[in-house]
Amino acid sequence: MIFGLRENDLTEIRIKLQQFPEVEEAFIYGSRAKGIQRKGSDVDLALKGKRLNSTVISQISYILNEETLMPFFFDVLNYHSLSNTELTDHINRVGKLLYKKSESVIENDPEVK
Repeated sequence: MIFGLRENDLTEIRIKLQQFPEVEEAFIYGSRAKGIQRKGSDVDLALKGKRLNSTVISQISYILNEETLMPFFFDVLNYHSLSNTELTDHINRVGKLLYKKSESVIENDPEVK
């Protein structure tokens, strides 16, 4: 288990993120990134991408929280819109890369052509 998540949970999260071409990277932060999570700890995700906006963040949050069977609450935010410097510093310091858009995904993305 990584970040207190099973491999199939990590795979499902990555598959859901892959559905959104706006997401270039996703970082897990908070207790799970620090390895001090508890059984009911939420999953804190900071997303990066030049085309991310609040609508996309809301859609991803809804999908992860309501359309999956994972027993976690997902707290999803847009890294680029953060104004809290303490939170930004925390993500920069302890955040761990969970997902990165691959070149093969970009090549197969019809919006890119």
